[in-house]
Amino acid sequence: MSAEKKQEKDFTSEVDAILPEAENLVKAGQLQAGLDKLFALEKQTRNAADVKSTTRLVTAIAQHTWDAKDLALLNSSISLLSKKHGQLKATVQALVELAMTWLDEIKETYGVEKWLELVETLRTVTEGKIYLETPRARVTSALSKYHEGLASSSKDPDAAKASIETASELLSDLQVETYSSMDRREKTEFILEQMRLLIAVAQRKDSDYEKSGSKTGSNGEAEWIRVRVGGRKVNEGFLTDEKNEDIKLKYYDLMIQHALHESAYLDATKYYYKIWETPSVKEDKKGKGMVTLEHIVCYIILAPHTNEQSDMLHHLHIDAELSKHPQHYELIKSFVKRELMRWPGVVELYGEFLKSTPVFKVKKHWDDLHSRVTEHNVRVISQYYSRITLPRITTLLDLSPEETEKTLSRLVVSGSIWARIDRLSGIVNFKPKRTADDIMNDWSSDMQKLLGLAEKTWMGMNAAQAAHSRALATAS
Repeated sequence: MSAEKKQEKDFTSEVDAILPEAENLVKAGQLQAGLDKLFALEKQTRNAADVKSTTRLVTAIAQHTWDAKDLALLNSSISLLSKKHGQLKATVQALVELAMTWLDEIKETYGVEKWLELVETLRTVTEGKIYLETPRARVTSALSKYHEGLASSSKDPDAAKASIETASELLSDLQVETYSSMDRREKTEFILEQMRLLIAVAQRKDSDYEKSGSKTGSNGEAEWIRVRVGGRKVNEGFLTDEKNEDIKLKYYDLMIQHALHESAYLDATKYYYKIWETPSVKEDKKGKGMVTLEHIVCYIILAPHTNEQSDMLHHLHIDAELSKHPQHYELIKSFVKRELMRWPGVVELYGEFLKSTPVFKVKKHWDDLHSRVTEHNVRVISQYYSRITLPRITTLLDLSPEETEKTLSRLVVSGSIWARIDRLSGIVNFKPKRTADDIMNDWSSDMQKLLGLAEKTWMGMNAAQAAHSRALATAS
């Protein structure tokens, strides 16, 4: 399409005259004759760069074909008019927006096949045109929903999988974050839809991969990566606005699904915290608020120990809202205190309660909880023992010797503790061997403290003697 040029002539009077003539011809059953008149003048107005007149003529042509219910002619007219040499951008935009208003009626009245024909026509017309990126995105979104509907209604698993993948690909091809003409909220909604469909595809692929005994095909890892990338496109600051609360909840729900797929329990906890801070959720203390707090408790204790996890755990422990839920409070308290938690005791006290929650109905989560309890116990033991025998620590951890060694090795590699296992003597050392420099540094530090105390004492004695001497002088 050539660049826009300056208007050379105003055809308003000619258009005002020809529109009624064409309308009369159409009403008389001479549709083609009426359209020919409009096409002839449209060429002149287009060459003269009269945007207003060209737009009136083009929309009139489309309207007449629509009123005549000649959908084939409508599609060909839209395609033809948009490809005209030197066609004006505003004219094509008006034509596309007008045609989009008829999509719903065509689908309801003439069926999906005719609807798809117009959708494809509009997608072809808008392809590669920056000024039509928003209409193209909206039409593509409607087409994506159609394919998603096919996936949900199809009884053939392969056909359903193909349809949901098509729906996801259609939306994922749209780089809406770069669209300057699209509203910020609409952009965010598009990105969330992209993420939702990618998750649906990824979950299907993961399920098929797990069911395949020979592990043929591929899992949904590529889609999960794209979900993470999509999540970074959303400005979380924009979601804090009260008007955007619905998309905020949807966004964090999608991010939680991604975090749980990666077993990133700490990230899941952060996302649930964001949901919990939402006023409508926090006020619903017996509904969403209670469920969200329960998930926060479950995932914070499932998260591996780090400085950030420990900080969040202690802040949650002193939260007044948590104290209103005794079982959740006692569970968090057990992880905060520097005391051993024997696994059989944890199962007895909290097993029934935890397994009734959606989180711990997943076997992997229950196994991970066992690991977190064991890791907590190892950290407690390392704080109270400098050396301990393997049989003793195995008893305290309620594990087999092999599992004990694996747990210790894992914590040493992660940097949570320092330990060395002497298999020959069967002893675990939790304190590193001190070098001569370490001993001298400690001695130097202790001497400085001792000299400081001596100086402080001497100054205090001098002050007392001076006060005593003044008292004697006054008395005499």
